[in-house]
Amino acid sequence: MSNSRFVTRSALVNVMSLAVEKASRGLLRDFGEIENLQVSQKGAGDFVTVADRKAEQILIYELQKARPHFSIYSEESGLIEGINPDHRWIIDPLDGTSNFMHGIPHFAITVALEFKSEIIAAVTYDPVKDELFWSEKGRGSYLNQRRLRVSSRRSLDEVLVGVHSCHGKERDPNFENKVAKITSQVLGVRRMGVTSLDLAYVACGRLDVVFDQNMNLWDYAAGILLVQEAGGSVSSLFEESSPLQTNSIIAANPLVYKEFRTFLL
Repeated sequence: MSNSRFVTRSALVNVMSLAVEKASRGLLRDFGEIENLQVSQKGAGDFVTVADRKAEQILIYELQKARPHFSIYSEESGLIEGINPDHRWIIDPLDGTSNFMHGIPHFAITVALEFKSEIIAAVTYDPVKDELFWSEKGRGSYLNQRRLRVSSRRSLDEVLVGVHSCHGKERDPNFENKVAKITSQVLGVRRMGVTSLDLAYVACGRLDVVFDQNMNLWDYAAGILLVQEAGGSVSSLFEESSPLQTNSIIAANPLVYKEFRTFLL
């Protein structure tokens, strides 16, 4: 990740960027030797790799070193309480574990900083493509050194929609009905398996809409700010409230947000 010649990242974003960059090195090494990767299974369709755990340890170490008083909430370690209860890192060391396990080069490391129930800084890093999506409240969203804006498509038949949903036997028929309902109305539906990158792609205009439910906070916390600071609309899927409290999300460019949400519900 090269430093921007046009945009100066804050000390806070630099801390987050350094942490994900260091954590990514082991992931890339293990991804290159996928046939030798050790795997343990912790639930239906939910795999944890040795690489995942190592990346988490690096993230936690780097973030605690820079901001020792902040709390940390992670997929593998749960809540690590700091003496500053108002600031909380929300981290996922490997979003897209299934892709990783199958040798598909589409996964990410994501870190968000929550302050009093609001996301104020976010980083999502795709180490394979060397794409660093980052944002800070009031300062916009960026892909490496480029300022991001959501797409300007206005019609549902022009939009690409990203969805993820549950795995295997946990699949929700009601959610699948929603996906089927919108498939015939939009240009296309993409299920790429990495919610954090889906949301980053809305922020940069590669996708126009993302919606999902029954998610984990670490999958989408960073994406909330990335989309908002790129000019997008974000809410819970079922009500006009913050996704942080509902574990569901719809994120879209504002030109199609209301129409899509109304149609979906």
